[in-house]
Amino acid sequence: MRAQAPVRPRRLVWDRGKANLVGADAIGEYVELAVVGDPASALAAMTLESATARGIPWPARCLDVVLTVLLAPVILLAGAAIALAIYIDSPGPTIYRSRRVGRGGQPFEMLKFRKMRSDATSGPLTLDDDDRFTPIGRFLAATRLDELPQAWNVLRGEMRLVGPRPELECFVAQFPDQYDEILTVTPGVTGNSQLRFVDERRLLDGPDPEGTYREHVLPVKIEIDLEYARSHPLGGDLLILAKTAVLPPALLLDRLRHRAGFLRLWLPTAAAAVLLALVFVLVSSQLP
Repeated sequence: MRAQAPVRPRRLVWDRGKANLVGADAIGEYVELAVVGDPASALAAMTLESATARGIPWPARCLDVVLTVLLAPVILLAGAAIALAIYIDSPGPTIYRSRRVGRGGQPFEMLKFRKMRSDATSGPLTLDDDDRFTPIGRFLAATRLDELPQAWNVLRGEMRLVGPRPELECFVAQFPDQYDEILTVTPGVTGNSQLRFVDERRLLDGPDPEGTYREHVLPVKIEIDLEYARSHPLGGDLLILAKTAVLPPALLLDRLRHRAGFLRLWLPTAAAAVLLALVFVLVSSQLP
């Protein structure tokens, strides 16, 4: 990854609820936050600062924060129910931390709900008929609900809601020039390449899934992500989010309709889904 020229930070000072920019070079540059006075006035800016320090433009950052905060009650309720279901379903941690490459080539830990057995051997790719899945894990993978913890990555500014999907270091190293440009923007939870390869795991069925991914899938994803890195208006981000919102039920219905071996593979998953629904109702009923 090529070294990037240092950028002199701006200093954002909050004094009695009023923001003053000190030493600003240009709009969109990096920001340093200092709280002088009422901390409550600066609290709303904390998450904005953490991401602008990573180079996310202010309009995009505001969109991410507003949507994430609005969805927070649903995310927290669903997340609590999923976490409890995972705890009941199989031993091991609830959250899985996947090391990915972020903006500027900086590695970070992308969060997911664990969907595989804790004693399973690690592999870089998840397959459609992966025998490492737990019952609830198969359901989470089919509906993409394992991605919910990435709301925390978004609030931290390590990811955006929309952007190129953060890739594993081993694959980034094989396409350094392309990722040098892709990683000028912050990776996202969803994006055009994720929508294009929504059934990616099915494409990897075969004797050499890593070779298939590296030689056939990843080059197409790279072209899509390069196009996004060069032009990504907010209106396009909103369209991608709208398409993503309908994915979980659509994916589950499609797999139930077309998948062979339904009883063998999906009966445990259906039982896990029912368990998740019951846990969700139980958690909801305990709220004031």
